[in-house]
Parts: sequence; structure tokens; C-alpha cells
Amino acid sequence: MPDVNLQANAPLTADALDQTERRLAEIVGAGFVARDAATLAAYANDATPLLRGRPEIVCSPASTAEVSAVVALAAELHVPLVTRGAGTNLCGATVAQHGGIVLAVTRMKRILEVDAANMAIVCQPGVTTVEVADAAASGGLLYPPDPGSRTASTIGGNVATCAGGLRGLKYGVTRDYVLGCEVVIGTGEVIRWGGKTVKDVAGFDLARLMCGSEGTLGVITEVTLRLVPTPPATGTGHAYFPTLEEAGEAVSAVLARGVLPATLEFLDRVCIETVEDYAHIGLRTDAGALLVFGQDGSSADVAADMLRIAETCREAGAIEVTIASSSEEAARLLEARRAALPALSRRAPVTVLEDASVPRSKVPEMVRRLEEIAHMHGLVIGTFGHAGDGNLHPTCVFDPEEPGIVERVERAFADVFAAALDLGGTISGEHGIGIVKLPYLERQLGSAQIALLRRIKEAFDPAGILNPGKLGS
Repeated sequence: MPDVNLQANAPLTADALDQTERRLAEIVGAGFVARDAATLAAYANDATPLLRGRPEIVCSPASTAEVSAVVALAAELHVPLVTRGAGTNLCGATVAQHGGIVLAVTRMKRILEVDAANMAIVCQPGVTTVEVADAAASGGLLYPPDPGSRTASTIGGNVATCAGGLRGLKYGVTRDYVLGCEVVIGTGEVIRWGGKTVKDVAGFDLARLMCGSEGTLGVITEVTLRLVPTPPATGTGHAYFPTLEEAGEAVSAVLARGVLPATLEFLDRVCIETVEDYAHIGLRTDAGALLVFGQDGSSADVAADMLRIAETCREAGAIEVTIASSSEEAARLLEARRAALPALSRRAPVTVLEDASVPRSKVPEMVRRLEEIAHMHGLVIGTFGHAGDGNLHPTCVFDPEEPGIVERVERAFADVFAAALDLGGTISGEHGIGIVKLPYLERQLGSAQIALLRRIKEAFDPAGILNPGKLGS
């Protein structure tokens, strides 16, 4: 990286802040620049618990031209700039730890085009995931990525973290649907990559490089997303198991039979009890694990696959298997999975939701490791997640006022990430690296790859202003 040493920057002086505010107001309008205490406090943190930054000024552009001018100004003044959408991030990727400007893209929230003929949608970064899904549905199409925060999270943030969701096993994650994007890089230049074509091998796949870049390479100002036909039929079911390990074995058995479910999610005993206490939807609290499964496609294929999944679960030791007979019953089953996080968050003042992924065959072993880690550190850790793609969400709930507990939680999750790596997995399947997981990144990637990331960043952001200190930069 260039020797601008943004990470060690002292807060901007009053004169520098006045100058920055004045020039930003000339770009986006005075009503969309703020540095009052209430606004800065609102933008000091994202959804990551116990983590606050120190933004010094917030601006909200309304167009690509305004974003370009803001980035160019930040580069000229050597002021750090952190791009932010809805702030649903869970790893501190949108926390302004080094001060400077928070660039909020939530005013850029237009769906520009739904192109049914080419099965594509073009939108600005501030559009929420559910708005994209609804717009696609209005054209008879499906946008498959469905992160848990889909009603609030923005498409720009989804791309920046390569968000996943409940349909990831069958349909993939955000990067699998990004056909093209418009990005303002760290010089203020506007670059467009890709488009609506199905095939495009002209140059490097820079649109895909933006997926998971966490705002370190550029500001996403427009995205072209691939859509797929809406399946004509869906099915949902669930199976209870004595232990989470047995549920993990059932997942491997289902996939070994050649069935690729649209949904294959799980909750452990802690989550089952907590969700039932929270939502009162009739879950069995005597079970050690709950597997929620679903399929979509033609009516005949869905019926056949649902029966095969149910039979496989019974053979794997399920104590109860049910296939929903109505859309209302199916919605209740999915509610159990979607309610896991809000239910857990009611148990204690602080909820730390993490994610780690392992190869699918290693899910049972990872589950055993998680239970051992919780016991060893004396913590309440509920685990749920995307069993079909090996992405687990160990979630710790605790009272930060208890002496020493924050340190115990930190040590526990260090053990979680180490276990994932030992099993050939990754420290993050979908949440991203941000600040929280940065200490573990080099162990996974190695020093040579970290050095490569830095060289790539320098090409996109020669002044080093974009989200400094993230992803090894």
C-alpha cells in the first residue's frame, strides 16, 4: 500500500472537517451531509455487537456522478472513506474504525430495469434484497439469494460481502447472480464491468472480484443481476433427531442419494428450546436437533424428492419426520429457522452471531467441536445454519457485565475458527471478514496471498482511502 498511513491518522482537525463538509455539501447538497453527534452515533456501528467506530462526517450521494466526486475528494484530501448500506453487517466491515467519511448509499435505491426477456434486473446499491426479489416475482422470475437480513440488507452490501441465504445449497450465493456492475474505484473513476450477456470472457472477471471485497476496492453504484424462472411447485418438511451429529449425518446421506434440496437447514437443542419459547410454534423440545428441508421444481419432482428426503432422514435415525401439507404449514416450518436469531437475542443482552463453513462431509465433526468449545469455555452457544452447504452459525448469548466473559467469548470463537480451518473449511462462509475476523485471515490465506490482496487493492485504490484496515490492507 502507498505510505499514506491512514490507519494511524489522528482525527481530522476542526478546520479540515469544516473544509471537507463544505466541499461535500457542494457535491451532494448541504442537507445530505452531517457531522452532528446524533448522526455520527447512528453510523458508528453496524449490527456487530460491542464494536463502535468513530466516523467524523456522513454524506449521502444520490447518483454515480456524486459518488465519483466524493471519492475523488477523499483521495485528494487523503481522508478514509467507508461505504455503508443498511448496516446489517455482522463482522464490522462497515465500521469506520479510522474516522473519516461514511458514504451512505441508501438514497440510491431505484430499480432501473426488470428485463424479463434477458432474465436480468438492474438496480442501484441501496435497493433492499426483498425489493429485488419482489420486482423479479412481478415479472414471473426468481432472485434466489435470500440472506436472513433480506428485508433490510441492501444489494450493494450483499455484493460487497457475497451474501448467501437459505437457498444457497441449490442456487448458490450472490456472486453467482452478478452479471455486471458499475463501480467507482479509489481514484474517482467510474468503471463498468459485464452486463446482460450470459457469456463474457473479455478481460478479467472484475465484477466477480467485487463480490466479497467489503468496500476496499470501490463503491458499487449499479448492479446487474441474473434472474431464474420461478419454480412451479415447492415443498417443505422437517425432521427431529436425537442429536445434532445425527442430523449432520442425515444431511450427508440425503446428498449422497442424489437429491439437491432447495433448503436444508438445521437448529440445535439450544435453538429449538429458545425458538419455541419465543414463537410458540409447536416445536419438540425433547429433540437434540431439527432439520428443515425443502425442494422446488415440477410438482412430480418435488413430491418424489420430498419423499426421498423423508425416507433418508428416517433411515438416519430421525425420531419424527413431517412433510407440510399446506403453504401455511410450510411457512410455520420455515419460521422456526428464521426465528433462530431473534429468539436467541432475547436470552441475554448481547448476541454474537458468527459463521464458519466446512466441507459438507465435515459437518458432524464440526458440530462435535462446537459442543466441546461451548462446554470448555462455559458458554451458551446455540448453533443453526445451512447444513446442506456446510455453513454453520454458532451464536453465543451472554451478559457483558459478567466478569471475564467477553474474553471467554473471544477465546471460544478463536477456537471455532481454528476448528473450521483444521477441518478444511473457512473462517467465513457469508458474513465476511471485516474487523472481527481479520486476526484469523492470514492463517487461512497465508502471507503470500495477503501480499497479493494488498497489491490488488493498490491498483484499485492507490491512495489507500477505501475502508482502510480491512481484508489485510
